[in-house]
Amino acid sequence: MKTLAAIRVGYGETLICRAADVILKERRKLVLLARESPFNEIHLENMLALTRMGAVIFPPVPAFYNHPATLDDIVNHIVGRLLDQFGLEAPGIRRWSGFTPE
Repeated sequence: MKTLAAIRVGYGETLICRAADVILKERRKLVLLARESPFNEIHLENMLALTRMGAVIFPPVPAFYNHPATLDDIVNHIVGRLLDQFGLEAPGIRRWSGFTPE
Protein backbone atom coordinates (compact mmCIF):
# COMPACT_ATOMS: atom_id res chain seq x y z
CA MET A 1 0.00 0.00 0.00
CA LYS A 2 3.03 2.25 0.44
CA THR A 3 3.79 2.07 -3.29
CA LEU A 4 0.13 2.61 -4.19
CA ALA A 5 0.03 5.72 -1.98
CA ALA A 6 3.28 7.02 -3.48
CA ILE A 7 1.92 6.54 -7.00
CA ARG A 8 -1.25 8.41 -6.05
CA VAL A 9 0.63 11.51 -4.93
CA GLY A 10 3.29 11.37 -7.66
CA TYR A 11 6.15 10.56 -5.30
CA GLY A 12 8.53 8.96 -7.80
CA GLU A 13 11.42 8.05 -5.50
CA THR A 14 11.61 4.40 -6.65
CA LEU A 15 11.78 3.07 -10.19
CA ILE A 16 8.34 1.46 -9.88
CA CYS A 17 6.74 4.70 -8.67
CA ARG A 18 8.48 6.75 -11.36
CA ALA A 19 7.44 4.29 -14.09
CA ALA A 20 3.83 4.40 -12.87
CA ASP A 21 3.98 8.20 -12.85
CA VAL A 22 5.12 8.24 -16.49
CA ILE A 23 2.46 5.70 -17.48
CA LEU A 24 -0.27 7.86 -15.94
CA LYS A 25 1.21 10.99 -17.52
CA GLU A 26 1.18 9.36 -20.95
CA ARG A 27 -2.37 8.01 -20.41
CA ARG A 28 -1.22 4.44 -20.90
CA LYS A 29 -2.70 1.43 -19.12
CA LEU A 30 -1.56 1.03 -15.53
CA VAL A 31 -2.67 -2.09 -13.67
CA LEU A 32 -1.93 -2.23 -9.96
CA LEU A 33 -2.17 -5.46 -7.98
CA ALA A 34 -3.24 -4.57 -4.46
CA ARG A 35 -2.56 -7.69 -2.41
CA GLU A 36 -3.05 -6.22 1.06
CA SER A 37 -6.28 -7.02 2.83
CA PRO A 38 -8.49 -6.07 4.44
CA PHE A 39 -8.54 -2.58 2.96
CA ASN A 40 -8.99 0.37 5.26
CA GLU A 41 -10.50 3.72 4.30
CA ILE A 42 -7.15 5.22 3.31
CA HIS A 43 -6.41 2.26 1.01
CA LEU A 44 -9.83 2.60 -0.61
CA GLU A 45 -9.44 6.36 -1.08
CA ASN A 46 -6.03 5.85 -2.70
CA MET A 47 -7.43 3.17 -5.00
CA LEU A 48 -10.43 5.33 -5.93
CA ALA A 49 -8.18 8.30 -6.72
CA LEU A 50 -5.91 6.15 -8.90
CA THR A 51 -8.91 4.65 -10.69
CA ARG A 52 -10.12 8.17 -11.45
CA MET A 53 -6.65 8.88 -12.87
CA GLY A 54 -7.06 5.93 -15.23
CA ALA A 55 -5.39 3.10 -13.34
CA VAL A 56 -6.96 -0.33 -12.98
CA ILE A 57 -6.92 -1.81 -9.49
CA PHE A 58 -6.61 -5.58 -9.76
CA PRO A 59 -6.65 -7.47 -6.46
CA PRO A 60 -5.15 -10.92 -7.14
CA VAL A 61 -8.12 -12.77 -5.67
CA PRO A 62 -8.30 -16.47 -6.47
CA ALA A 63 -11.35 -17.70 -8.34
CA PHE A 64 -12.76 -21.09 -7.53
CA TYR A 65 -15.43 -21.38 -10.22
CA ASN A 66 -12.87 -23.13 -12.45
CA HIS A 67 -12.24 -25.77 -9.75
CA PRO A 68 -8.45 -25.41 -9.37
CA ALA A 69 -6.70 -28.59 -8.34
CA THR A 70 -3.32 -27.09 -7.39
CA LEU A 71 -1.80 -23.84 -6.25
CA ASP A 72 -0.31 -23.52 -9.74
CA ASP A 73 -3.84 -23.59 -11.17
CA ILE A 74 -4.80 -20.65 -8.95
CA VAL A 75 -1.67 -18.66 -9.82
CA ASN A 76 -2.03 -19.38 -13.54
CA HIS A 77 -5.64 -18.24 -13.49
CA ILE A 78 -4.73 -14.94 -11.80
CA VAL A 79 -1.85 -14.40 -14.24
CA GLY A 80 -4.15 -15.20 -17.16
CA ARG A 81 -6.71 -12.64 -15.99
CA LEU A 82 -3.92 -10.10 -15.53
CA LEU A 83 -2.61 -10.70 -19.05
CA ASP A 84 -6.19 -10.27 -20.32
CA GLN A 85 -6.00 -6.67 -19.08
CA PHE A 86 -3.33 -6.05 -21.71
CA GLY A 87 -4.90 -8.16 -24.44
CA LEU A 88 -2.14 -10.75 -24.23
CA GLU A 89 -2.75 -14.44 -24.83
CA ALA A 90 -1.15 -16.98 -22.56
CA PRO A 91 -0.99 -20.56 -23.81
CA GLY A 92 -2.23 -23.11 -21.34
CA ILE A 93 -4.49 -20.74 -19.40
CA ARG A 94 -7.96 -22.21 -19.03
CA ARG A 95 -10.66 -19.70 -19.91
CA TRP A 96 -14.09 -19.49 -18.36
CA SER A 97 -16.56 -21.00 -20.80
CA GLY A 98 -19.68 -20.83 -18.68
CA PHE A 99 -21.31 -23.46 -16.57
CA THR A 100 -21.26 -26.99 -17.90
CA PRO A 101 -24.29 -29.21 -17.33
CA GLU A 102 -23.61 -31.97 -14.86
